[in-house]
This record gives sequence, structure tokens and C-alpha cells, in this order.
Amino acid sequence: MEAYLVKLRARLRGMHVEDVQEIIAELRSHITEKATENGVLTLPGVEAALVALGSPERLASEYTTDDLLARAKVSRSPLRILGSLFHWASLSIAGFFVLVGTILGYSLGVVSVLAAFAKPFHPHAAGLWLIPGGDDVEISLHLGGGTAPAVGREVLGWWIVPLGLVVGCALALLTTRFALWFVRRYRASRTSPLG
Repeated sequence: MEAYLVKLRARLRGMHVEDVQEIIAELRSHITEKATENGVLTLPGVEAALVALGSPERLASEYTTDDLLARAKVSRSPLRILGSLFHWASLSIAGFFVLVGTILGYSLGVVSVLAAFAKPFHPHAAGLWLIPGGDDVEISLHLGGGTAPAVGREVLGWWIVPLGLVVGCALALLTTRFALWFVRRYRASRTSPLG
């Protein structure tokens, strides 16, 4: 039991010391309770309790993910949210899809804001363009830095500045809410490893 708890403690680095101590004490109590038969702690009972908990690496990963997601929920920092989602994505397919959606939302928000800031510096090239191409029309967001498309027409003109800022900020806010909603659902659905 002690070897298991030592391995677990080593994998919980990065968490607050008090939280780690609480986890270890709770697990020690749980294992002892499950492994005690007629008031006596038995080796088969300890082994069965440890098997039920799973590997210390997997259990530590779950505790670490839960801790990171709890911190992200409190801070609401996009960087902290992304960091915790990367960890969650390494554990589950649901975490992977939430991470992809969050990256997409933040990326679109950043590009919208960049387009708004680029317009004053590149008024003829930056903007939202409709470019004809045979049977279909391509929609392209240019951030300037080059020449305007040879064929095509800019759709928003200077309206891209306020729209880019509003859309970019709204996407950042909605993406944060999207990610935190899934974090809350994940944390609420997680059952304690102690069953």
C-alpha cells in the first residue's frame, strides 16, 4: 500500500501540497477500510483494493486533470483553460473534441481582432474578400501585408474594424463559456475513484 501511495504522490507534483496530503490520507483510509476483514488488515484485501483503484499513474492523471480543470474554471484565463484541456485531451476523446473546439473558437476570435487591427495599416489589402472562381465564390479573410486579390471584391470595407473587434471578443467570450461548460459537466460526471 505504501509503495502505491509513494508512486501516486510522486505523480501528483504540481498540485498544492495540502491537496496532495488530503488525497493520500483519503486513499490510505479507503484502502485500509476495504482491506480490513474482521478488524485485521489483510494482504489479499490490500491487493484487491489497489487493483480496484487502478494504476497509480492513471489515478494521478485523473486527480491532476481534475485539479487543472478546477483552476481553469476559477481563473477563466484562456491560456490556463487551454493547458488544462490539453491534459484532459490526453485522457479522453471527449477532452480531445472540447480542446479542438476551443482552439478553433479562440483562433477565429484572434483572427477577427487581427483583421480589425490590420485594416488601418493595410487599407487596400486587409478585409473580407469575395473571390470568384469558376462556378463558386471563395470567401477569404486577408490581414494585409501583401497586395489585394487581383480579382474579387472586398465585402465589409472599414466595417471590418468594429465588426472584427466585436466578433473577436464575442468569440473569445463564447469559447471560454463553451469550454467551462464542458469542464463543469466533466467534473460533475466524474465519480470519485474511491467509489
